[in-house]
Amino acid sequence: MSDASLPVNLNPQGPPETVLAPEPGALLAALADALSRPAAERRDAVSAVVASEPRFLDGWARLGELARDPVEAYADFRVGYHRGLDRLRQSGWRGSGYVRWRHETNRGFLRSLEGLRAAATTIGETDEAARCNEFLHQLDPDWDRREKP
Repeated sequence: MSDASLPVNLNPQGPPETVLAPEPGALLAALADALSRPAAERRDAVSAVVASEPRFLDGWARLGELARDPVEAYADFRVGYHRGLDRLRQSGWRGSGYVRWRHETNRGFLRSLEGLRAAATTIGETDEAARCNEFLHQLDPDWDRREKP
């Protein structure tokens, strides 16, 4: 049987959707506390939270938002993005399908990917910025219409 004669199994609901498991409540509380600190202390406080759990996606995204310069932001967002790909694969994602913003637990990964797109644009990595933009829209076709917190 040739590949051309194999049946194609289509899902009537469209591509599969992956929703990441929630982060531990204590970690979310620690991040909220770090983000509520005075501006002069905030970045170091978020960094301490990330150091306590390096797989914390929203921690990396928030650290990127607090970066001291565009290269540091790029690095932080890139780590969050790659850690997010690992978490997605562990959650059953196989390289395609939706990872939507409307699910709060996906937002750390998506914030990292959006931050990487923006940082890549800032430092002149236009090819990477375009890839990130395309990936965001593949993961969530409603990306441009999402309600931003």
